[in-house]
Amino acid sequence: MTPDRLRAALVAVPDRDWLVRALIRVAAEPGTVVGYYSVARRRCGHVDLPDAPGWTADTAARVLLLTVLPARGRKLAEVVEQLYQFGDATEKHAVLRALPMLDLGPAAVPVLHEAVGSHDPRLLAAAMGPYSEHLDDTAWREAVLTCVLEGVPLAAIHHLDRRADDALADALAGYAAKCRAAGHPVSPDVTALLHRRGR
Repeated sequence: MTPDRLRAALVAVPDRDWLVRALIRVAAEPGTVVGYYSVARRRCGHVDLPDAPGWTADTAARVLLLTVLPARGRKLAEVVEQLYQFGDATEKHAVLRALPMLDLGPAAVPVLHEAVGSHDPRLLAAAMGPYSEHLDDTAWREAVLTCVLEGVPLAAIHHLDRRADDALADALAGYAAKCRAAGHPVSPDVTALLHRRGR
């Protein structure tokens, strides 16, 4: 997904004029982003966007508000972290969806750690999108295991097969063995990944 595609998908939101004004204001006065971010759901609605599958109007609007901020790197990460820390679940989710579209480098990795630590399946799935490339191997493996434990489909994990290694396969094989010993089912996507890893 790109900011341009989100803009196009938001053309029919209930209060399009508000969104246009908000984007202009935030770009010129970055300090106003907190206020606009918090009311985006009320102004743009929570409807699914037909032209952006998997996106709702409020999430897309919030992501766009972050993409027009002029800050970069650590300064931008400070804003992102603030919005994540003090946001509700939908606001946190939008922050995570925005990360791959922002010029952050690895500066916002602490936000991913918080999302993984939340054990919230929706936040986990969003955290394991393209920005998860910035997680080191150990943190990434732990995040994958958390996804498995919380029932997040492995299909949500960006570049799973490229990053999966023997250490992850060992951990998943151990998890699967414990599940079977306890008479619990093993999710098909875990079984499939183990098969692809020759386990």
